[in-house]
Formats: sequence, C-alpha cells, structure tokens
Amino acid sequence: MGVSSPGLEVARAADLDELVELVGPRGPVVPVGAGSHQHVGGAADVGARGVSAPAGVRSYDPAEMTVRCGAGTTVAELDAHLAPAGQMCPIDADPARTIGGVLGVGRSGPRRLRYGAVRDLLLEVRFVSAFGKLATAGGPTVKNVSGYDLCRLLVGSLGTLGMIGEIVLRCLPRPAESRWLSGDADPFELRRRLHRPSSILWNGSTMWVLLEGSAAEVEAQARLAGLDEAHGPPDLPTGGRRSMRPRELPDLSGEFVAEVGVGVVHLVEPTGTAPQPAEQLLHAEVKRHLDPDGRFSPGRQLWGAR
Repeated sequence: MGVSSPGLEVARAADLDELVELVGPRGPVVPVGAGSHQHVGGAADVGARGVSAPAGVRSYDPAEMTVRCGAGTTVAELDAHLAPAGQMCPIDADPARTIGGVLGVGRSGPRRLRYGAVRDLLLEVRFVSAFGKLATAGGPTVKNVSGYDLCRLLVGSLGTLGMIGEIVLRCLPRPAESRWLSGDADPFELRRRLHRPSSILWNGSTMWVLLEGSAAEVEAQARLAGLDEAHGPPDLPTGGRRSMRPRELPDLSGEFVAEVGVGVVHLVEPTGTAPQPAEQLLHAEVKRHLDPDGRFSPGRQLWGAR
C-alpha cells in the first residue's frame, strides 16, 4: 500500500516480513511515519525510497502495563486501545502522528516534567538494520533488559540508524482529572510548592500549569496554586529549540515558551546551533558502525531533532 509524504512516495509494510523486504539489503531508504516532521534535520537526498512501518496493536497486557504495537500505529489508535483499561502512554503529540515517528524524532511533550522523556517509555524495539536483517533490542519488561541500550539510541535518530518496525511501550495509569491553570505567578516558586505538576510552561510573564491526578488531589493543588482556569497550554513556538539547565531559565529574554523544571525552550526564531565537533564525531562514529554505507535517511543530520 502506498502513502504520500511531502516530496516522497512511500510504501507501507503490512507486517515485519514485508518491512524487511521493502527495506532490503541495499539502496537509500527513508523511514516515514505520518510525514509531518520530515523537515527536522533537513530533507533526505533525492532518490531515496520511503518506507512506512506496519500499524496496529499486537498485544496488550494491562496487568503488566505493557503494550506491543507496530511503529506505524497512530497516537490516537494507541490511546483508544489503552483507555478502556484506564491506562495511557503519555505521548503528547498530534493524534495523527505515528508512534515510530514520535520516537524517531525524539521530541518529548510538555508533560515531560512529570512523566519523563518519551524514550523512557520504550522497552523493546524490533528494527531492520542497514544490512537488511530484523534485529531486537531491549526486552518486553524492564527487569529483563540487558546489554547495550540500542532502544534509546534509535530514539531521536531521525531514521538514520535503522528502520523501527515494532515496539513495546510501558503504560501508566490514566489520571482521573486533568486541569490547566494560568496566571502571572512566579513559576519557579510555584513549582516548589506544588506536588508533582505535570507541566509548567512560562513565556517570561505568564505561566501555565497542568495538574493531574484524582479529583480531590487536583482540586487541592488548584487551590494552592491560586491561578485562573485555562482552556489549555499556549501554542508552542516552532522556530527552534534549546536545551538549558533548568536553573538558567530565569535569565531568558525575548520571545519563548520554556518548560520549567525541564529546561527545554521553544523559540520563535531558529537557534542556528550545532553540536560541538567532538559530539559530531561521536554521531559520525555511531552512524559508521550501524549504517556504514549511509543507507538510512541520507542527507539528514542526527542533531536535527535536538
């Protein structure tokens, strides 16, 4: 089945066997999810073949709080599958995006303050290597994961190291209530007073806070915060991103929205920064070992997702 992505014709695999066939042992390949973030890290070279992973939930064990699904499964489909059991994977992304695409770009959502980075949800990944072989990294539960952490290495790699086909994710209890508040309070002082807020966003003058938990817990925390009800978070600038030490955020100026306690800053203008030479050499060495012929996403830069 063919799907479209900007400037790229994409073939979708129905299962892992077909994914191995589509990737093959040679020729340039671009892993594609929903196609919404193909610009991150720069466009892949012309002539590469687009391949999309299989979709669908393969298995789900509410007792173990793990779910196995194809990397082409959308955020909306996964959420709908987990909701009846009162669980979730806190992946804050457009519902139309694919889970594999979210992991490939590696950008965590605004609830990272409470739930951690998106890579922390990944337990196991089955992927097609640059040599056309199906490989497995990690394990279906936390306790039996050993060896090199290739799972997290693939997160944020922009499809430059391998083709993610199937994943096992850790699930969490779905909060009974979620409430956004907003006001002019000091976000740093408020964070010290609140108990595990899910998100605190700040643009230099106004702050937004997300409270989640039981109805009683959210109500108590809302009274403590003393802020106004808000319809939701602000629109995050899309010009660029910076990663800072959380303690440095009070010194920010200009147009931005910062994730307090995390250190991610969303900017109106592009940052125009690249890793230090030593980091670029490390990226190149990892690429050389896992994709010596440069088959996957040729032209895209590993640091484009930062």
